[in-house]
Amino acid sequence: MRVHTRLDSPYGALTLVADDGVLCGLYMTDQRHRPPEETFGDPDDTPFTEVVRQLTGYFAGEITEFELPLHLDGTPFQRRVWSELQRIPYGETISYGQLADRIDAPGASRAVGLANGKNPIGIIVPCHRVVGSTGSLTGYGGGLDRKRRLLDFERGISATTEQDALF
Repeated sequence: MRVHTRLDSPYGALTLVADDGVLCGLYMTDQRHRPPEETFGDPDDTPFTEVVRQLTGYFAGEITEFELPLHLDGTPFQRRVWSELQRIPYGETISYGQLADRIDAPGASRAVGLANGKNPIGIIVPCHRVVGSTGSLTGYGGGLDRKRRLLDFERGISATTEQDALF
């Protein structure tokens, strides 16, 4: 049974989705590949207490790794990519090509990019930590500005403009 709740964050409202009590989605406003609202189930905060606690700690700079049960529904290739994303250390980035190499799929950086873009649990499964081969911020389902802000946050760089603080 699917249920959802919403959480305000420094990066906009987040929609958390659980299936049988296990987190299966974390979606941002205006996110590419965001499923239709009617697939999120009824509103219910019950299964999200620990998720909210850890996300709140992350946004406060107190938590750098999440320890949560996750239900990642995707193809075997997508799940390999998403599993490897969780191994990228806080505050660090790797390229799509490096990620492809890590899952023993050299030359599959485009496929890795597509799988990365379909990540159903943003932030917790840190797809924002993957960048282009030159270090450029290429692609992010939540928008490039949000990706830059998440990376800056993890690197200890604070927002410098009022617009950044409002996003």
